[in-house]
Amino acid sequence: MKITEINAKRILSKSGLPDADYAVNPYIGCEFGCVYCYASFAGRSVDEPVENWGNYLYVKRNAVELFRKELAAIPASRRNASIFISSVTDPYQGAESRYRLTRGILQALADEEYPGEVSILTKSSLVLRDVDILKRLKDCEVGMTVTTADDVLGRLLEVRATQESRRISTLRQLHDEGLRTCASVGPLLPHFRYKPELLDELFSTLAESRVDYICVEHINLRQYIRSRLFDALRNAPEEVRAVYRNAEDPAHRAALDRIVEGLAKKHGLELATGGAIYHNEFMEGWRKEGKAGGVQKPL
Repeated sequence: MKITEINAKRILSKSGLPDADYAVNPYIGCEFGCVYCYASFAGRSVDEPVENWGNYLYVKRNAVELFRKELAAIPASRRNASIFISSVTDPYQGAESRYRLTRGILQALADEEYPGEVSILTKSSLVLRDVDILKRLKDCEVGMTVTTADDVLGRLLEVRATQESRRISTLRQLHDEGLRTCASVGPLLPHFRYKPELLDELFSTLAESRVDYICVEHINLRQYIRSRLFDALRNAPEEVRAVYRNAEDPAHRAALDRIVEGLAKKHGLELATGGAIYHNEFMEGWRKEGKAGGVQKPL
């Protein structure tokens, strides 16, 4: 893993996501190296190819100082703006234990008594370290990406991320601390169409963790994602690879939609946007309408 310290020019950016006004990314790259990650495009800002995702990390060493300045500069008319941590990196990957940039950013928000919503999305149990600060924020939500209840499959697709079972237990611990939580089931793994009992198991464990709601998103198979994903699946049986090749077929997505909605109802889980979303169609519709269509930060 190559780690490089850099100075950022900006840290608080306008978000392109429907329900987040600003995004904060303390790092460029991600140690977790998930093979399906849409954020692998982010390396272009530091001349890192998509294929190298998971092998580098650029640390914005001035992130906290810069964030304090930019937060203070938000005009009074925008003081209720929502802030999302993080949109193209994981704020609690391993390097955060050393650099503590995410903690510093949260501390700045707490010191300012920032009134707007602060939401976090991570795959790491390290977020529990910062419960003391999270509980001081006026409007805070912690999201955890959980794609399967199977730790073995999780390790194949999410190379160095916290085990799925630990993420689920982390959600329960956050709930027990009185924090609002969300589980992001994204991507929705295509094979759940043919093995719905596996999704049933996942939804059951999420219900037991007492999440406030779940977000479900169909897999994004743009070419730059597809190439990395299929390289990881090169030794998988042909029938498995065929399922993933056909994952964007409308009939396939419709079948999965029915399974998701039925299982969410069975387990009493609130489903953001009313069902699983397909990134391309959702974002296109949102841009045409010029407004968000419900809770959907983890795109």
